[in-house]
Amino acid sequence: MIERYSRPEMVAIWSPATKFRIWYEIEAHACDAQADLGVIPKASAEAVWTAKDTEFDVARIDEIEAVTKHDVIAFLTHLAEIIGHDEARFVHQGMTSSDVLDTCFNVQLVRASDILIADLQALLAALKRRALEHKDTIRIGRSHGIHAEPTTMGLTFARFYAEMDRNLTRLRAARAEIATGAISGAVGTFANINPAVEEHVCAKMGLTPEPISTQVIPRDRHAAFFACLGVIGSSIENIATEIRHMQRTEVLEAEEFFSKGQKGSSAMPHKRNPVLSENLTGLARLVRMSVIPAMENVTLWHERDISHSSVERNIGPDTTITLDFALARLTGLVDKLVIYPDTMLANMNKFRGLVMSQRVLLALTQAGVSREDAYAMVQRNAMKVWEQGRDFKTELLADPEVTAALPAAEIEEKFDVGYHTKHVDTIFRRVFGEG
Repeated sequence: MIERYSRPEMVAIWSPATKFRIWYEIEAHACDAQADLGVIPKASAEAVWTAKDTEFDVARIDEIEAVTKHDVIAFLTHLAEIIGHDEARFVHQGMTSSDVLDTCFNVQLVRASDILIADLQALLAALKRRALEHKDTIRIGRSHGIHAEPTTMGLTFARFYAEMDRNLTRLRAARAEIATGAISGAVGTFANINPAVEEHVCAKMGLTPEPISTQVIPRDRHAAFFACLGVIGSSIENIATEIRHMQRTEVLEAEEFFSKGQKGSSAMPHKRNPVLSENLTGLARLVRMSVIPAMENVTLWHERDISHSSVERNIGPDTTITLDFALARLTGLVDKLVIYPDTMLANMNKFRGLVMSQRVLLALTQAGVSREDAYAMVQRNAMKVWEQGRDFKTELLADPEVTAALPAAEIEEKFDVGYHTKHVDTIFRRVFGEG
């Protein structure tokens, strides 16, 4: 991923230096297990660990790979140069390249998951704080982009909190599913290596043994993992899109923090654009871009081919790095989002009480008017507001059919905004589990 959308901690997981360090640890732990089983000399296993403080020479490994055309062999050749060719002859005993590659890849995905989990927790904290802050801040709810009924800004934040909390649960499950390793040898039969080696290596690397592998770990695990990241990306876009709508000039109920010295347009000095939200919408597309290739990686020929390899070398780093950056950016955006309660109230009242139409409709039906007649009575008065700029309550009070069914005091009561917020506490308890 390009540096512009990257954060150092996640990038480090996917660096060649980290990858080769994980490969080394897998091989060294395997040698320990082999020595314990009496397959290789104890001294040879100990010799492998003499390289534990060595910085592997990435350029040298690349140089060897240019000749061998095989990355694992290139690494093993370099390791032999460090610990000695005689001792290195027992390294990789009974193993195949995928034992190293797949186990390493899952270690990297687990480590990436831990960062993403922390990212989600930070975002949840920001969403919760803003939800509590604006629990009772009235705003108009919209369906199809059109005024519907009153809600609160706190409920908007709470809705996004609940969605991201579900994503946290999904990601934890995806992490658990991807946290497997395989040291099962060619085609996965353990013919040339004892299953105890796999158990030892996995325990040391923080994984569980894959119940059954071929020459690779089954890719349905990875498909589920990247699908989870795709869902998180979509949730990011969901929040970003709401913020973009709120910042539209005609709405302006909230806007991204505009820092001192910031410029919104090279041509129009007045502009303050929702650039972070728009950027997040684009980054979400990149995250979702990995989902279909990951799904297609599930299908491999017989016990193994490498059609999945080139895909994963890209989507592993690119998707986790992008999502990490996007989550951090969204957290900052939510944390500093500027809210305009007065504008929210003004927007709600723009059509002079029209948003209370359902309360009047229900009251008429409760008073004995058929639903069809009640709907017609309310709608004809509502259309005067739409088309002539009238006041909805005034029109209802002047309609003899309406007042014949409802006393004026009861019509007045139907315009109490508090009616729409009476269950906010209940919803908050459901979302946050607090009083």
